[in-house]
Amino acid sequence: MTEFLPALFITFFMLMFGIPFLLGLAKFFGFYTVVEERQCQVFVLFGKVLKVIDEPGLHFLLFDLGPAALIINLLGKCYVIDRRLDQEYRRSEPVNSEEGAPMGIGIWYEMWVSDPVAYLFKNTDPRGSLRANVSNATVRCLSNMPLSEMLGTRHKMSLTVRNEVSPRSNEWGYQLGSVYIRKVHFRDKDMIRQIEEKVVNRLRQVTAAIKQAGANQVSVISSSAEREASIEFGRASAIRPNLLGQALREISKEPVVVKALFEILETQKITESAGRLTLVGGDNGALLRNLLAAKDGPPTLPSPGL
Repeated sequence: MTEFLPALFITFFMLMFGIPFLLGLAKFFGFYTVVEERQCQVFVLFGKVLKVIDEPGLHFLLFDLGPAALIINLLGKCYVIDRRLDQEYRRSEPVNSEEGAPMGIGIWYEMWVSDPVAYLFKNTDPRGSLRANVSNATVRCLSNMPLSEMLGTRHKMSLTVRNEVSPRSNEWGYQLGSVYIRKVHFRDKDMIRQIEEKVVNRLRQVTAAIKQAGANQVSVISSSAEREASIEFGRASAIRPNLLGQALREISKEPVVVKALFEILETQKITESAGRLTLVGGDNGALLRNLLAAKDGPPTLPSPGL
């Protein structure tokens, strides 16, 4: 058993350290390279791009680069570029509406590397340039818009910014994906407070107008009822003499009934009046009448001319 221990130790050493060392040495001298998913490798030698490998998997550089693969890691350089989809959100880009209101726009956009060579050599900071370009395009294209459109046409504004930024980003090797205006808000706190006060006042005005309209409707109904009642009372007052005249005309055909009726009416008036009533009867009626007249005052004589 002890005679197999050196062989086991050598095998363990080779598997643990030897094979990784040999693979690393082979990779250093450019025999092979491994490209990950959504990754790109650009090989540059003496300022010249030799090869761009963007297919994931194992690649033997002797077949792709030729003899230059043996010195590419010594005298050249391999750029590893991440081509995964990335995204960024710009908060509260300052713009002004057509009415002069200070607004803030939050814009979200996606991007990925579409041209690795242009991404490496045409712009020293393509991501920062894309960020600045999106910000400038947002301020330039969306300023002086009517406030109603700015608050209600986000899809249209997103397309405007994307069409403005895409040509320049393609020159830098960046492909701009989806662009979306996520938020439009007021930047001035005093203006927000004023708008809130205006909304509250408007709600109060609408509530008062509704109450007033209800009161007016009730008044119209009441006045209509009063008008109809007054019309009916007027009609009744107008036809009352005619009805009384017809009744009296029918009664006048019977003299006995007429006399009894007028006596009853006269007696009713006398009893309902507040005046003093003195009843005089018999043969001494004339003397008693004279005494009562003398008590009230001397009689008024008629004028001689009459």
